[in-house]
Amino acid sequence: PLVVSPCEGKPDEVHRGSRFEGEGVDLDGIAYGFMASQALFTALEIGLFDRIQEAGSSGASMEELKAACRVDAPRLQTLVTALVALRCLRRDAASARYVNAPEVAKFMVESSDAYYGDYLKHQIGKLFYHRMGRLGEAIQTGTAPDYASLFADPAVAESYTKAQHNGSLATARQLLRKVDLTTASRLLDVGGGSGAFSMVAARKVPGLTATVLDFPEVCRTGRTLLLQEAEDVQRRVEFSDLDATVPCWPVQDEAFEVVLMSYLSESVPEEALLGLYENARKALKPGGRLIVHSFMVDDTLDGPALGALWSLSHVPVNPRGLGLSPREVSSRMAAAGFTNTAVVEMIRGMTKVVVGHRL
Repeated sequence: PLVVSPCEGKPDEVHRGSRFEGEGVDLDGIAYGFMASQALFTALEIGLFDRIQEAGSSGASMEELKAACRVDAPRLQTLVTALVALRCLRRDAASARYVNAPEVAKFMVESSDAYYGDYLKHQIGKLFYHRMGRLGEAIQTGTAPDYASLFADPAVAESYTKAQHNGSLATARQLLRKVDLTTASRLLDVGGGSGAFSMVAARKVPGLTATVLDFPEVCRTGRTLLLQEAEDVQRRVEFSDLDATVPCWPVQDEAFEVVLMSYLSESVPEEALLGLYENARKALKPGGRLIVHSFMVDDTLDGPALGALWSLSHVPVNPRGLGLSPREVSSRMAAAGFTNTAVVEMIRGMTKVVVGHRL
């Protein structure tokens, strides 16, 4: 909304709603948010946060950053100033030196155990960001390249899978804290990508074996990443090529205690969901569990914002897909023969887990 400026009270002096806190919509923040995200992605790409962290507690000067980042031009100062304004960096006025904000030092510096900058740099910055530019066309026409065609390209599949792996390892550890898998001996990881969830499960649960199903080029990259694991984990995790929407999966019926689908349900057409869950039921032993981890909004369909935006981001590659909520997932689980569904919050404001039990 446009409102009269409280400073001057002149009708021709107005503020946009983004200038006010409360219930108003931040129009400028929405419209110009892409500038901030590109500033972050670019800083990661040139190693800016790493170079600042290497400078130690006293920080780095602009001249030092120009040399370290190999950008000896005023444009680097423009980028750094934007990052200060975004609170990613902090500038000491007396010394004109820069340090990373605590959150940046923890999550965006490659030497940190909690680093997930590669995921932002490669997957979000190079794939999702540009893909969202086709959102209008996908909404209006319902046509878009799907995941199968995207991942048929070995370079795309490798880049996407490697970028996803780092972030998925941390998410997998969180999932195992939320959902107990200690009694499981066999896990089927459908659409398991890099195999991160299966690898973490194999590390944490002695004797557990896991089968990862995904597109051929994705499995190829996953097998490479598996070589970084301990030999015991390598022996207990295997990959099998599959498009999860096909009617028959290359696994035995009633062979698994747990079927996991992470970030899969939002990536297939809505009409394929019931068949997906029915195939999971066939693969499970009686009493087994289907675990669906996905981007979801609340059943009230009013947020949270990141859950809603992540759902929206899948439209340009899955225009026939469904924006998920616990009710939508649970109802389809019930139709596929699952009972006693339970909902668990996972990544706050973004993802949820729905667990269903096979009779």
